Amino acid sequence: MKLLAILIFLVQSTGVFAQSAVKAIEDKDLNLKDRYQVMKSGSQTYEDYKVIKEYILDGFWKITLDSVNKQQASINDLESRITALEGELLASQKAIKEQQASVEEIVYDSKHISVIGIPFGKGAFLILTAIVVGALAIVIVTIMGRMKIARATMKEKELIAHTLTQEFDEYKKKALEKQTKLSRELQNERNKLFEMRGQKM
Repeated sequence: MKLLAILIFLVQSTGVFAQSAVKAIEDKDLNLKDRYQVMKSGSQTYEDYKVIKEYILDGFWKITLDSVNKQQASINDLESRITALEGELLASQKAIKEQQASVEEIVYDSKHISVIGIPFGKGAFLILTAIVVGALAIVIVTIMGRMKIARATMKEKELIAHTLTQEFDEYKKKALEKQTKLSRELQNERNKLFEMRGQKM
């Protein structure tokens, strides 16, 4: 009877202790390690083993999963923030490179002149312009001198061409007269031949 009373007392005290262990495990102020220690200390010992009630293990597992999910959500949130920050960093680096390129272009444009898509330094451009203008002046003077010579030559050639044209016209006229004369003679011969054939028949 005493043994039964002791067993009932142990079961009740274990039940009360298990309920207090469940409450301690579910305490939100405790971290996972502390909850594990509460579960371990609140369990019964049998030789080298700890006997833990299944519903306590289920509660601890649920809390563990919640903690893991919360940590994963936190990691995902941090990863998305890191990705966003990396995107902002890349955009900032790109903007800085564009500004730097723009400044370099402005500095380059202030020291150079672009002509027909070819960049020149301002001093080199002035020297080149002077050389080109001088060369053009020489070319114009040369062309004008050659044009005078060409005009005189053209007049001479026009006179020769006119003379040749007249001679050709005369030759053409004589050749046409000769061709006409030969055509008449040929036609006369044909007529004679035709008459001779007609008399033979």
